[in-house]
Amino acid sequence: MLPSHNRFPYSAIVSRPDFSWPDNRRLAVHLCLNLEHFAYNTGLGISYSPGLPHPNTYNWGWREYGNRVGVWRIIELCDTLGIPLSVLLNSECYDHCPEVIAALRARGDEILGHGRTNSEHQNDFDEAGERRLIQDVTDAIKAREGRAPEGWLSPGVNPSDATPDLLQEAGYRYMLDWPIDDQPVWIQTRGGRILSVPYPHEVNDIPAIALHHGSAADFADMIIDNFDEMLAQSSRQSLVFGISIHAFLIGQPFRLKHFRRALEHIVGHRDAIWLTTTGAIATHFIGLGMP
Repeated sequence: MLPSHNRFPYSAIVSRPDFSWPDNRRLAVHLCLNLEHFAYNTGLGISYSPGLPHPNTYNWGWREYGNRVGVWRIIELCDTLGIPLSVLLNSECYDHCPEVIAALRARGDEILGHGRTNSEHQNDFDEAGERRLIQDVTDAIKAREGRAPEGWLSPGVNPSDATPDLLQEAGYRYMLDWPIDDQPVWIQTRGGRILSVPYPHEVNDIPAIALHHGSAADFADMIIDNFDEMLAQSSRQSLVFGISIHAFLIGQPFRLKHFRRALEHIVGHRDAIWLTTTGAIATHFIGLGMP
């Protein structure tokens, strides 16, 4: 027998009970903004300077551009188009760039847990240490936002074997770590269950641009093509289409131009879709009582 996670059984999307999103919409679309802060000259990250030891000043500065410049361009674009954001927040950003979080808060965007910093991953800790990490992030968000976050994405999308259990025990209702489906999926935990909301592995600027070396135009075309195909498919099953971005990538002017083209295409179909947040998707699905 192959080793198994023992979290959920196989399920064919063509064999499930039918359901709809609010107002009988069939395609839910969410845009996730990763807001991250890295330790200087130590810790993890993606290198764009081959041959140089990593991390280094060049890579730290590349990331920091997103917090200083890129994120403000993205906020402006989403304001113009009326697009809500699901903010995947490193809690260290509260001390590092509080103005950014204040602007997102003023927009009414959803704040999710995304670790303390992407310079550490949950697999770096034993279970007690990971429990403290999750609690640190939860407490920081609750203190600033007035309520605890309901959703979580692990830094580096690299959860430990215990992450679903620890999140459910900490009061989280959903997580984004499992890119397994185009519909929400219940994940069993040792204390109950937690919902997996679809988070994109492919329509995500890190793999598409930083790892697979796609161009800005390629990424915009990917978003548009994925949207058009999923909108057509959603006549058969209600679906979730997620887009994931990082400000240091999409906030670069030459990429923002193409990203704007993709978002304008999506909002041009606003009357046919549910443009929403990951938390609203989780709330609606849980309320349906789906197995």
